[in-house]
Amino acid sequence: MEGEGTRDPMFLPGVSFPPDWPVYRETLIKLSVYGVNDGLQQTSNFLGSSSFSVADLLQSKDQQLSLSLRTADDSATVGTVVVSRMKMGEIEDGEVDHITADMHQKCTLVYESSHGRINDQDNGPIMNAVFKNAVCKVYRFQTVDSKWMLVREQMAECTLSFSVPKQLIALYIQEDTCRIQELKDLGELSPHWDNLRKDVISRYDQIIKEYQDTLAELEKLTGPLFKPSCSKGQKYLEFIPINLHTQRMQVTCPRKTDSFYDVVTVGAPAAHSQGFKNGGLQKLLSKYETEKKSYSTAYQCIYYPPEQTAKAREILCVVSQLQPHISALADQLLQTAQKSPIQPLRDVLKSLEEKTEQFVHALKDELVKSALLALHAARPGYVSKSQTSAPSSPHPGATEEPHSVCNNVDGSQTTPKESRASPVRADSIPHHKEYDEEEWDRVWASVAKSLNCVIALVDKLQEQDNNNLESAPGHTLADVITSHSPDPPLTAEVWQDQLGVVVQTLKESVAEVAERARRSVSFILLQEAVCSTAQGLQLQQRRDAVFSQALAALACGFVMRLYAGLEDKGFLRQLHAVGLVAQFESLLSTYSEEIGMLEDMEVGISDLHRVAFRITEAASEEAFSMQPTVSGRRDRYTVEVPLPHHAFQVLPDELRQGKPLHVLPVLFNVGINEQQTIAERFGDISLQERINQKNFEILEGYYKSLTNTVSSECLPCFQTQTDIRELLDSLGHNVVTKKRKNVEILWLAGMICRRINGIRFTSCKSAKDRTSMSVTLEQCSLLRDEHQLNKDYFVRALDCMRSGLLAPGEVAQWDDPEVGSVATNKPASRHFYPIALLLVSSHLLVVWLILSLVFLLAKYQ
Repeated sequence: MEGEGTRDPMFLPGVSFPPDWPVYRETLIKLSVYGVNDGLQQTSNFLGSSSFSVADLLQSKDQQLSLSLRTADDSATVGTVVVSRMKMGEIEDGEVDHITADMHQKCTLVYESSHGRINDQDNGPIMNAVFKNAVCKVYRFQTVDSKWMLVREQMAECTLSFSVPKQLIALYIQEDTCRIQELKDLGELSPHWDNLRKDVISRYDQIIKEYQDTLAELEKLTGPLFKPSCSKGQKYLEFIPINLHTQRMQVTCPRKTDSFYDVVTVGAPAAHSQGFKNGGLQKLLSKYETEKKSYSTAYQCIYYPPEQTAKAREILCVVSQLQPHISALADQLLQTAQKSPIQPLRDVLKSLEEKTEQFVHALKDELVKSALLALHAARPGYVSKSQTSAPSSPHPGATEEPHSVCNNVDGSQTTPKESRASPVRADSIPHHKEYDEEEWDRVWASVAKSLNCVIALVDKLQEQDNNNLESAPGHTLADVITSHSPDPPLTAEVWQDQLGVVVQTLKESVAEVAERARRSVSFILLQEAVCSTAQGLQLQQRRDAVFSQALAALACGFVMRLYAGLEDKGFLRQLHAVGLVAQFESLLSTYSEEIGMLEDMEVGISDLHRVAFRITEAASEEAFSMQPTVSGRRDRYTVEVPLPHHAFQVLPDELRQGKPLHVLPVLFNVGINEQQTIAERFGDISLQERINQKNFEILEGYYKSLTNTVSSECLPCFQTQTDIRELLDSLGHNVVTKKRKNVEILWLAGMICRRINGIRFTSCKSAKDRTSMSVTLEQCSLLRDEHQLNKDYFVRALDCMRSGLLAPGEVAQWDDPEVGSVATNKPASRHFYPIALLLVSSHLLVVWLILSLVFLLAKYQ
């Protein structure tokens, strides 16, 4: 800078912007120059300011701009500022030592912005529809060969933080409303069961009312697209994930293509508003199943194990899906028969056969049949034959049956006295002669007979068409029937009437089977709800809230990973062939209330296996049309991710046809704070060990499926050529090794996830201190291992990312997502302890505990 009264130039820090980043071309940079008076109290005086655009600098022929420095009121010129352009990788002669010395003193943060839009050359419009309020920093770091790398950190909020939970709550309300209607459709029940049904319906009404109130409160919210940790205890926000953000690191190196590293940061999915006094979901569900057996005896209900109630819900879902599909295919068959050649008719018939077979396979189950018997026993006026007939005078013509015992599937028998003394199990339902069991078989026979009649009619037409194909290749079915039948002539009207009759019979038979199955399964779920009492429904509410948080995070990660891989054919092939891994890294301790959080998180992450994704074509490129949507019931959800026309059309056929895409969730937890030190020395860490061992086996199974399905060419390439199999073996060894705070488990799991195109998540209690420590360490390690970051600058780069230092005494506002744009010059919540203190913190804690104990003993003596 050249100013009045000085002739010697003064150099300001250089700022480099690569010309292939369009967002920077439009950036307007304002330079404000202050003069600093040295002394005991340093003061600064404003000298002047100037502004320029990056586009002007890039277009300048001499690669520099000369700007006039103006006063605040723009009344006078006080000097000149020269801005020079430098290409990536260039270091001017004689400046290496100067730059190296400068880097020892301060961080190399060269750009910080809060422009609110995602910077992505190819998928910017798509990304901006879902990811909002982006904030970025750009750093310059030196590589081992004295070149410059440019590192861009970008953090963004996600619209799915609120949109997914709100859609889920609406689906919960819809499902519970349907459940009430299904209970009412059971028909007339005995007074005992009718009273129980009224109690259950009353509880469902209460839950629906609470969910409606919560949804109404969420609809009123405006402002940030995330829930800050200070709000985690608010009841109406319990479905919203804590601090859900996306973090992307983009690395630009000389003579190399840009690299992207994504991670989703989110607070541990847990029911903070309900507390953890009695533990989390894992413990509460186990206790609930034990108590449910005793309640089944008290309420004279049949005890159904969790796997059977889950199967009942699955049957209910199959009925609701397949019956309308079969009915629609049957109508399509009739329409095709009126105006199309035989081959399209054969295709529709094939689809009808397949769906009917799926329907039969799902519903022709002993669970449905036994539930029908139990429902019949719950009808008013039902009296078992053992109560009305003496053994010495059986009903004439009746076969002798052991009505005084309960026949079990395993062949064992239980007397009524024994049945009253213990919970009745689903596999010990008495077979009542008063209910005609053959009636259920006759209904199935009607389905099979009707379908066979349809097939026979079409086969007959196919045979006639083959015999007369050469003489009438282009005629319709009606022409073939009336002109070429070897039997007595059959008019088109007669044939269509016959087909209509058998198709209608098929639809009615399927509807009758579906209705009986729906009632029987609803009766199973009624008994489960009766046995669960209020505690069971509270557990369902807790599970709903935890799952909502987990699904919002998963949907955010899936969308981000999909957008990043739209042009990667290997990734897309892997996506539809075997699905993706979603690796959740948890830093929760196994001490105090964080045990309950971890138990909640374990169940919530495990429940994500019920989720499938489907890619659809967006109706338009407007932001509202690009928002993912959720559909389904509690046992199975589908998230549809819309893409604009130009992106959708280049996808593989499997994805464009709407193939369900599965994501395999895995969870690895290692506590790293002082509470974990207490847990490892004096507590129990078996929960953490069990979680890590179980999820390692899941991850290993996925890798075997991946290697058997797709080639290694589909996987990304890394500079560190460590084999994935070796990484898995090392992870398996660390999982079973007894080692305190074994963070190697998290490091290995993260490396494996990135190498198999997985989705990375990092969590702690609130997604702040521990989470940011993990993310920044991983980012600097990637720079060192994959981009040759000079090892002498590793710690300084780590401190720079963690502290967010802009200039001496100035703090970046985005280090804590909860600060927003309000606080300035406020200590960042992500400022971490010195490394030396972290190394000895556990020992200091033990010393503190001993000294405290000595102090207390001395006080009370």
